[in-house]
Amino acid sequence: MTTIASNILVVGPAWVGDMIMAQSLFIKLKQIRPQCRITVAAPETTLPLLSRMPEVDDAIATPFVHNHLQLTDRIRLGRQLRHHKFDQAIVLPGSIKSALVPFIAGISHRTGYRKEPRYGLLNDLRTLNQENQPLQVQRFVQLGLSADAPLIENTPRPRLASRPESVPDILAKLAVPVADTPVLALCPGAEYGPAKRWPARHFAELASLKLDEGWQVWLLGATRDAPFAQAVNDTVNGRCVDLTGQTSLGQVVDLLSAVTQVVSNDSGLMHIAAAVGRPLVVVYGASTPEFTPPLSRMARSVSLEPDCLCFQRSCPLGHTRCLEDLLPERVVSALTELNQIRE
Repeated sequence: MTTIASNILVVGPAWVGDMIMAQSLFIKLKQIRPQCRITVAAPETTLPLLSRMPEVDDAIATPFVHNHLQLTDRIRLGRQLRHHKFDQAIVLPGSIKSALVPFIAGISHRTGYRKEPRYGLLNDLRTLNQENQPLQVQRFVQLGLSADAPLIENTPRPRLASRPESVPDILAKLAVPVADTPVLALCPGAEYGPAKRWPARHFAELASLKLDEGWQVWLLGATRDAPFAQAVNDTVNGRCVDLTGQTSLGQVVDLLSAVTQVVSNDSGLMHIAAAVGRPLVVVYGASTPEFTPPLSRMARSVSLEPDCLCFQRSCPLGHTRCLEDLLPERVVSALTELNQIRE
Protein backbone atom coordinates (compact mmCIF):
# COMPACT_ATOMS: atom_id res chain seq x y z
CA MET A 1 0.00 0.00 0.00
CA THR A 2 1.62 3.21 -1.12
CA THR A 3 1.87 6.24 1.17
CA ILE A 4 3.58 8.63 -1.23
CA ALA A 5 1.92 11.91 -2.02
CA SER A 6 -0.14 11.89 -5.19
CA ASN A 7 -2.13 14.20 -7.39
CA ILE A 8 -5.26 12.12 -7.95
CA LEU A 9 -8.17 12.58 -10.33
CA VAL A 10 -11.30 10.67 -9.35
CA VAL A 11 -13.91 10.24 -12.07
CA GLY A 12 -16.99 10.33 -9.90
CA PRO A 13 -20.42 8.72 -10.23
CA ALA A 14 -23.51 10.55 -11.47
CA TRP A 15 -25.98 9.42 -8.78
CA VAL A 16 -26.21 11.40 -5.54
CA GLY A 17 -26.15 8.29 -3.37
CA ASP A 18 -23.09 6.90 -5.13
CA MET A 19 -21.28 10.21 -4.70
CA ILE A 20 -21.95 10.10 -0.97
CA MET A 21 -20.48 6.60 -0.82
CA ALA A 22 -17.49 7.82 -2.83
CA GLN A 23 -16.58 10.03 0.13
CA SER A 24 -15.45 6.87 1.92
CA LEU A 25 -12.83 6.47 -0.81
CA PHE A 26 -11.72 10.09 -0.41
CA ILE A 27 -11.38 9.65 3.37
CA LYS A 28 -9.35 6.47 2.90
CA LEU A 29 -7.05 8.13 0.37
CA LYS A 30 -6.30 10.93 2.85
CA GLN A 31 -5.62 8.36 5.56
CA ILE A 32 -3.07 6.40 3.56
CA ARG A 33 -1.64 9.33 1.57
CA PRO A 34 -2.01 12.32 3.90
CA GLN A 35 -0.39 14.76 1.46
CA CYS A 36 -2.34 13.69 -1.60
CA ARG A 37 -4.46 16.14 -3.55
CA ILE A 38 -7.89 14.88 -4.66
CA THR A 39 -9.73 16.37 -7.62
CA VAL A 40 -13.14 14.94 -8.52
CA ALA A 41 -14.62 15.19 -12.02
CA ALA A 42 -18.38 14.76 -11.79
CA PRO A 43 -21.72 16.08 -13.06
CA GLU A 44 -22.42 19.65 -12.01
CA THR A 45 -25.48 18.50 -10.05
CA THR A 46 -23.22 16.71 -7.54
CA LEU A 47 -20.77 19.57 -6.96
CA PRO A 48 -22.70 20.94 -3.93
CA LEU A 49 -22.04 17.60 -2.24
CA LEU A 50 -18.33 17.71 -3.05
CA SER A 51 -18.13 21.17 -1.47
CA ARG A 52 -19.26 19.54 1.80
CA MET A 53 -16.47 16.93 1.71
CA PRO A 54 -13.31 18.35 3.31
CA GLU A 55 -11.20 15.62 1.71
CA VAL A 56 -11.90 16.97 -1.80
CA ASP A 57 -9.41 19.67 -2.82
CA ASP A 58 -10.99 20.56 -6.16
CA ALA A 59 -14.00 19.64 -8.27
CA ILE A 60 -14.46 19.79 -12.02
CA ALA A 61 -17.94 19.86 -13.56
CA THR A 62 -18.29 17.45 -16.45
CA PRO A 63 -20.64 18.46 -19.30
CA PHE A 64 -21.75 14.94 -20.13
CA VAL A 65 -25.36 13.78 -20.39
CA HIS A 66 -26.14 10.38 -18.89
CA ASN A 67 -25.84 7.55 -21.45
CA HIS A 68 -24.42 9.86 -24.16
CA LEU A 69 -20.93 9.40 -25.60
CA GLN A 70 -20.21 13.06 -26.44
CA LEU A 71 -16.78 12.11 -27.74
CA THR A 72 -15.84 15.65 -28.77
CA ASP A 73 -16.61 16.97 -25.28
CA ARG A 74 -14.60 14.17 -23.67
CA ILE A 75 -11.61 14.85 -25.89
CA ARG A 76 -11.81 18.56 -25.09
CA LEU A 77 -11.97 17.97 -21.33
CA GLY A 78 -9.16 15.42 -21.44
CA ARG A 79 -6.88 17.88 -23.21
CA GLN A 80 -7.79 20.63 -20.73
CA LEU A 81 -6.78 18.38 -17.84
CA ARG A 82 -3.29 17.65 -19.15
CA HIS A 83 -1.78 20.69 -17.44
CA HIS A 84 -2.99 19.46 -14.04
CA LYS A 85 -0.26 16.79 -14.12
CA PHE A 86 -2.30 14.12 -12.39
CA ASP A 87 -0.28 11.01 -11.59
CA GLN A 88 -3.27 8.72 -10.96
CA ALA A 89 -6.86 8.51 -12.09
CA ILE A 90 -9.43 6.39 -10.23
CA VAL A 91 -12.47 5.73 -12.40
CA LEU A 92 -15.52 4.78 -10.33
CA PRO A 93 -18.13 4.26 -13.12
CA GLY A 94 -17.79 1.04 -15.07
CA SER A 95 -18.38 2.32 -18.60
CA ILE A 96 -15.91 2.66 -21.45
CA LYS A 97 -16.76 6.32 -21.93
CA SER A 98 -15.95 7.15 -18.30
CA ALA A 99 -12.37 5.98 -18.88
CA LEU A 100 -11.79 8.17 -21.95
CA VAL A 101 -10.97 11.47 -20.20
CA PRO A 102 -8.11 10.12 -18.03
CA PHE A 103 -6.63 8.37 -21.08
CA ILE A 104 -6.83 11.51 -23.22
CA ALA A 105 -5.42 13.57 -20.33
CA GLY A 106 -2.30 11.40 -20.42
CA ILE A 107 -2.54 10.28 -16.80
CA SER A 108 0.05 7.54 -16.39
CA HIS A 109 -1.72 5.41 -13.75
CA ARG A 110 -5.40 4.74 -14.53
CA THR A 111 -7.32 2.51 -12.11
CA GLY A 112 -10.77 0.95 -12.43
CA TYR A 113 -12.73 -2.29 -12.52
CA ARG A 114 -13.04 -4.73 -15.42
CA LYS A 115 -16.63 -4.05 -16.40
CA GLU A 116 -17.09 -2.88 -19.96
CA PRO A 117 -13.97 -3.71 -22.04
CA ARG A 118 -11.54 -0.91 -21.14
CA TYR A 119 -8.20 -2.51 -21.96
CA GLY A 120 -5.69 0.19 -22.82
CA LEU A 121 -7.91 2.97 -21.56
CA LEU A 122 -7.14 1.73 -18.04
CA ASN A 123 -3.79 0.17 -17.19
CA ASP A 124 -4.56 -0.82 -13.59
CA LEU A 125 -7.57 -3.05 -14.17
CA ARG A 126 -9.05 -4.67 -11.07
CA THR A 127 -11.25 -7.74 -10.88
CA LEU A 128 -14.40 -7.11 -8.89
CA ASN A 129 -14.88 -9.62 -6.07
CA GLN A 130 -18.66 -9.43 -5.70
CA GLU A 131 -18.93 -12.29 -3.23
CA ASN A 132 -16.38 -10.99 -0.72
CA GLN A 133 -17.19 -7.32 -1.27
CA PRO A 134 -20.98 -7.14 -1.51
CA LEU A 135 -21.19 -3.45 -0.59
CA GLN A 136 -20.80 -0.74 -3.20
CA VAL A 137 -18.80 1.37 -0.75
CA GLN A 138 -16.26 -1.44 -0.27
CA ARG A 139 -15.73 -1.61 -4.02
CA PHE A 140 -15.13 2.13 -4.25
CA VAL A 141 -12.63 2.18 -1.39
CA GLN A 142 -10.72 -0.84 -2.72
CA LEU A 143 -9.77 1.15 -5.82
CA GLY A 144 -7.83 3.54 -3.61
CA LEU A 145 -5.58 0.74 -2.39
CA SER A 146 -2.77 -0.99 -4.25
CA ALA A 147 -3.70 -3.88 -6.52
CA ASP A 148 -2.18 -6.43 -4.11
CA ALA A 149 -3.84 -5.03 -0.98
CA PRO A 150 -6.15 -7.32 1.01
CA LEU A 151 -9.86 -6.89 0.39
CA ILE A 152 -11.18 -4.18 2.67
CA GLU A 153 -14.15 -4.97 4.89
CA ASN A 154 -14.58 -1.99 7.19
CA THR A 155 -14.75 1.33 5.39
CA PRO A 156 -14.83 4.92 6.67
CA ARG A 157 -18.32 6.34 7.02
CA PRO A 158 -19.23 9.35 4.87
CA ARG A 159 -19.64 12.53 6.87
CA LEU A 160 -20.82 15.66 5.12
CA ALA A 161 -20.01 19.06 6.59
CA SER A 162 -23.36 20.66 7.43
CA ARG A 163 -24.18 24.23 8.39
CA PRO A 164 -27.10 23.99 10.83
CA GLU A 165 -26.74 27.68 11.67
CA SER A 166 -27.99 28.45 8.14
CA VAL A 167 -31.31 26.64 8.65
CA PRO A 168 -33.28 29.62 10.08
CA ASP A 169 -32.35 31.71 7.05
CA ILE A 170 -33.27 28.89 4.67
CA LEU A 171 -36.65 28.46 6.34
CA ALA A 172 -37.27 32.21 6.34
CA LYS A 173 -36.68 32.36 2.59
CA LEU A 174 -39.14 29.50 2.17
CA ALA A 175 -41.69 31.17 4.48
CA VAL A 176 -41.55 28.22 6.87
CA PRO A 177 -41.71 28.98 10.61
CA VAL A 178 -38.80 27.70 12.68
CA ALA A 179 -40.12 24.66 14.49
CA ASP A 180 -40.15 24.59 18.28
CA THR A 181 -41.36 20.98 18.08
CA PRO A 182 -39.65 17.82 16.81
CA VAL A 183 -39.38 17.57 13.02
CA LEU A 184 -39.80 14.44 10.93
CA ALA A 185 -38.39 14.66 7.41
CA LEU A 186 -40.01 12.40 4.82
CA CYS A 187 -38.29 11.72 1.50
CA PRO A 188 -40.98 10.02 -0.62
CA GLY A 189 -39.22 10.21 -3.98
CA ALA A 190 -36.87 7.75 -5.66
CA GLU A 191 -35.37 8.84 -8.95
CA TYR A 192 -34.45 5.27 -9.85
CA GLY A 193 -38.09 4.24 -10.26
CA PRO A 194 -41.35 3.12 -8.63
CA ALA A 195 -39.91 -0.20 -7.47
CA LYS A 196 -37.99 1.80 -4.85
CA ARG A 197 -40.92 4.02 -3.84
CA TRP A 198 -42.90 3.25 -0.68
CA PRO A 199 -46.59 4.03 -1.37
CA ALA A 200 -47.74 7.58 -0.65
CA ARG A 201 -50.55 6.30 1.58
CA HIS A 202 -47.98 4.63 3.87
CA PHE A 203 -45.95 7.83 4.09
CA ALA A 204 -49.18 9.71 4.80
CA GLU A 205 -50.19 7.34 7.61
CA LEU A 206 -46.80 7.85 9.23
CA ALA A 207 -47.05 11.63 8.74
CA SER A 208 -50.52 11.71 10.28
CA LEU A 209 -49.30 9.82 13.33
CA LYS A 210 -46.45 12.28 13.94
CA LEU A 211 -48.60 15.34 13.21
CA ASP A 212 -51.16 14.16 15.76
CA GLU A 213 -48.31 13.86 18.28
CA GLY A 214 -47.43 17.53 17.72
CA TRP A 215 -44.50 17.06 15.36
CA GLN A 216 -43.83 19.13 12.27
CA VAL A 217 -43.43 17.04 9.10
CA TRP A 218 -41.28 18.22 6.18
CA LEU A 219 -41.46 16.68 2.72
CA LEU A 220 -38.12 16.89 0.93
CA GLY A 221 -37.08 16.05 -2.60
CA ALA A 222 -36.37 17.36 -6.07
CA THR A 223 -38.93 18.86 -8.44
CA ARG A 224 -39.53 15.45 -10.00
CA ASP A 225 -40.58 14.17 -6.55
CA ALA A 226 -43.30 16.82 -6.16
CA PRO A 227 -46.23 14.61 -7.32
CA PHE A 228 -45.41 11.97 -4.70
CA ALA A 229 -45.00 14.58 -1.97
CA GLN A 230 -48.28 16.20 -2.97
CA ALA A 231 -50.05 12.84 -2.77
CA VAL A 232 -48.77 12.44 0.79
CA ASN A 233 -49.74 15.98 1.78
CA ASP A 234 -53.18 15.80 0.18
CA THR A 235 -53.94 12.70 2.23
CA VAL A 236 -53.21 14.57 5.47
CA ASN A 237 -55.15 17.67 4.38
CA GLY A 238 -52.06 19.77 3.68
CA ARG A 239 -50.67 19.61 7.21
CA CYS A 240 -47.11 18.80 6.06
CA VAL A 241 -44.56 21.41 5.00
CA ASP A 242 -43.92 20.53 1.37
CA LEU A 243 -40.42 21.69 0.36
CA THR A 244 -39.99 19.47 -2.70
CA GLY A 245 -38.45 21.32 -5.61
CA GLN A 246 -37.83 24.45 -3.55
CA THR A 247 -34.37 23.75 -2.16
CA SER A 248 -30.88 23.35 -3.55
CA LEU A 249 -28.86 20.23 -2.78
CA GLY A 250 -26.69 22.19 -0.36
CA GLN A 251 -29.77 23.48 1.46
CA VAL A 252 -31.11 19.94 1.75
CA VAL A 253 -27.88 18.89 3.47
CA ASP A 254 -28.36 21.63 6.06
CA LEU A 255 -32.09 21.02 6.52
CA LEU A 256 -31.61 17.29 7.04
CA SER A 257 -28.87 17.99 9.59
CA ALA A 258 -31.40 19.92 11.68
CA VAL A 259 -34.36 17.50 11.80
CA THR A 260 -35.20 15.06 14.57
CA GLN A 261 -35.76 11.94 12.45
CA VAL A 262 -35.81 10.97 8.76
CA VAL A 263 -37.76 8.33 6.85
CA SER A 264 -36.71 7.74 3.27
CA ASN A 265 -36.80 5.39 0.36
CA ASP A 266 -33.50 3.98 -0.90
CA SER A 267 -32.49 7.22 -2.59
CA GLY A 268 -29.84 9.91 -2.72
CA LEU A 269 -31.50 11.81 0.13
CA MET A 270 -31.26 8.70 2.26
CA HIS A 271 -27.49 8.70 1.86
CA ILE A 272 -27.34 12.43 2.67
CA ALA A 273 -29.37 11.91 5.86
CA ALA A 274 -27.02 9.11 6.90
CA ALA A 275 -23.97 11.28 6.14
CA VAL A 276 -25.20 14.08 8.44
CA GLY A 277 -25.82 11.60 11.23
CA ARG A 278 -29.55 11.96 11.72
CA PRO A 279 -31.71 9.12 13.09
CA LEU A 280 -32.89 7.49 9.87
CA VAL A 281 -35.18 4.69 8.77
CA VAL A 282 -34.81 3.48 5.18
CA VAL A 283 -37.54 1.55 3.38
CA TYR A 284 -36.27 -1.01 0.85
CA GLY A 285 -38.29 -2.63 -1.91
CA ALA A 286 -36.59 -3.75 -5.12
CA SER A 287 -33.13 -3.05 -3.67
CA THR A 288 -31.39 -4.31 -0.56
CA PRO A 289 -29.33 -2.90 2.31
CA GLU A 290 -26.87 -5.70 1.58
CA PHE A 291 -25.64 -3.62 -1.39
CA THR A 292 -26.27 0.06 -0.60
CA PRO A 293 -27.07 0.41 3.12
CA PRO A 294 -27.21 3.73 4.95
CA LEU A 295 -23.65 4.16 6.22
CA SER A 296 -24.49 5.29 9.73
CA ARG A 297 -24.98 3.63 13.06
CA MET A 298 -27.92 6.01 13.54
CA ALA A 299 -29.83 4.26 10.74
CA ARG A 300 -32.14 1.29 10.51
CA SER A 301 -33.35 -0.51 7.38
CA VAL A 302 -36.76 -2.12 6.94
CA SER A 303 -37.52 -4.60 4.19
CA LEU A 304 -39.75 -7.58 3.52
CA GLU A 305 -36.72 -9.30 1.95
CA PRO A 306 -38.78 -10.69 -0.94
CA ASP A 307 -37.78 -13.83 -2.83
CA CYS A 308 -38.39 -11.86 -6.03
CA LEU A 309 -35.79 -9.17 -5.26
CA CYS A 310 -35.32 -7.68 -8.72
CA PHE A 311 -33.27 -4.44 -8.63
CA GLN A 312 -35.53 -3.21 -11.44
CA ARG A 313 -36.90 0.31 -11.88
CA SER A 314 -40.45 -1.05 -12.11
CA CYS A 315 -41.81 -4.25 -10.62
CA PRO A 316 -41.61 -6.94 -13.35
CA LEU A 317 -44.55 -8.72 -11.71
CA GLY A 318 -46.68 -5.59 -11.74
CA HIS A 319 -47.66 -5.56 -8.06
CA THR A 320 -44.75 -4.09 -6.00
CA ARG A 321 -45.85 -6.18 -3.04
CA CYS A 322 -42.40 -5.72 -1.48
CA LEU A 323 -43.45 -2.12 -0.75
CA GLU A 324 -47.24 -2.33 -0.70
CA ASP A 325 -47.17 -4.94 2.07
CA LEU A 326 -44.51 -3.16 4.13
CA LEU A 327 -46.77 -1.41 6.63
CA PRO A 328 -46.05 1.81 8.55
CA GLU A 329 -45.96 -0.11 11.84
CA ARG A 330 -42.58 -1.53 10.84
CA VAL A 331 -41.20 1.96 10.32
CA VAL A 332 -42.68 3.24 13.59
CA SER A 333 -41.03 0.36 15.43
CA ALA A 334 -37.65 1.20 13.87
CA LEU A 335 -38.05 4.89 14.77
CA THR A 336 -38.82 3.91 18.35
CA GLU A 337 -35.67 1.80 18.47
CA LEU A 338 -33.62 4.76 17.25
CA ASN A 339 -34.99 6.88 20.09
CA GLN A 340 -32.94 4.72 22.45
CA ILE A 341 -29.66 5.52 20.68
CA ARG A 342 -27.46 8.52 21.37
CA GLU A 343 -24.69 9.34 18.93
